[in-house]
Amino acid sequence: MVVRPSQRSILTNSRTSEWTESKRADRREQSTDFNLFHKTVIVTAEPANIKAVFATNFNDFDTAGRLDFIGQVVGKGIFTTDGEEWKHSRAMIRPNFARAQVANIDAIESYLQDLFRLLPSDGTLVDLQPLFFGLTIDTSTEFLFGESVHSLRGDEPGKPSGVAFALAYDTALQQCAIRATQPPWARLMGQSKEDLQNCKTVHDFVQRYIDEALRWRQTWDGEAKALPTGQYTFLFELVKETTDPEVLRGEVLNLLLAGRDTTASLLGSMFFQLAKRPDIWERLRLEIAELNGAKPSFEELKNLKLLQWCMKETLRVNTIVPTIIRNANKDTTLPVGGGNDGKSPILVQAGQMVFCQTAVMHLREDIWGPNAGVWNPDRWDTLRPGAWDYLPFLGGPRVCIGQQYALTEAGYVTARMVQTFSRLASRDAGPWQEKLTLTCAAKQTNVSLTRA
Repeated sequence: MVVRPSQRSILTNSRTSEWTESKRADRREQSTDFNLFHKTVIVTAEPANIKAVFATNFNDFDTAGRLDFIGQVVGKGIFTTDGEEWKHSRAMIRPNFARAQVANIDAIESYLQDLFRLLPSDGTLVDLQPLFFGLTIDTSTEFLFGESVHSLRGDEPGKPSGVAFALAYDTALQQCAIRATQPPWARLMGQSKEDLQNCKTVHDFVQRYIDEALRWRQTWDGEAKALPTGQYTFLFELVKETTDPEVLRGEVLNLLLAGRDTTASLLGSMFFQLAKRPDIWERLRLEIAELNGAKPSFEELKNLKLLQWCMKETLRVNTIVPTIIRNANKDTTLPVGGGNDGKSPILVQAGQMVFCQTAVMHLREDIWGPNAGVWNPDRWDTLRPGAWDYLPFLGGPRVCIGQQYALTEAGYVTARMVQTFSRLASRDAGPWQEKLTLTCAAKQTNVSLTRA
């Protein structure tokens, strides 16, 4: 979960460079602590400590009450549960991200054409970030429900409003981000009427698809049978494993949060950076021109080196989940940061929180060099970071199972944008700024585009 407390000078994310500006070389200064709501919180950007939290001492930590902050919207699922509940969720969901499903990128094209129809091609300013969020909610709902909400196209007569669903979903998640920064006593006030209504709109919309899947499940004989959607659909595969409506709703909404928001955030930040670097854009055009105008396949996307480097570098400089919070469920230790030299273990007492600052780690000059804060895709030509130095999709048992899905969609969209537009120019005079949400997205990606 991303948390943006008021202590920004301590909880540095990848855009506020207080940590890197101080050029701290002492290992002790990559881990510190502070008091939050009368609790001592450990903040670390040490790869060894982050490895301990996510892998070595995995069972000593939980997700720090994440369900309390976002459960009102997405319910219980792979993103919000711990222990046996989380293991069961992951076991149910993991088969749905097999390569055959991830590599099926044909469905993206029709929604991409919806996006293209909204993009001016005469140099008029357009903000790409909200359009990318629209695109990814359209593709994600197609994958999850077998039917898109068509937020970019607009509502169809006689069908529940996908536009209203998308707006309610976005607004409800915005409230979750605010709730995550509030002290416990403030959260006792409960949800506002508006927030309750937004959550109800989201749940009612999803329930229609769940009811359809449950009706189909009653006729399923356990053998191969054509789905009513006529294609692979996550919800219809999941209903083979459980018929609990609450479980079904929680899992699909958890995945909608994880898949839709991360891909849109990556695209918005990457196009912000590309618009500032016309030289990289031109090189991308040359690389993708080798496809001779054909739509890239899954295998071809993997072989477009510069495109892959651009995505990797964006995930480093503009880390989508800059802070991951974990709570110690028992007394445990982190391997470094203690003692006079900062190389001794740190005691973490049961109930203490650890803020893992992956975004700060991604900008450490002692790991990435003196130009760590500069977006430079070419560094990946020779760069081979340590296994725990670069964690855009976390690591250990909770590593993101949808990372290839997100990278494939982002890569495909970028390649098709490069094929469609000959020129991309920035209309943002200032540096990248973040938008307050559950992921770290660009506040705006103002550009102008010229058709090829």
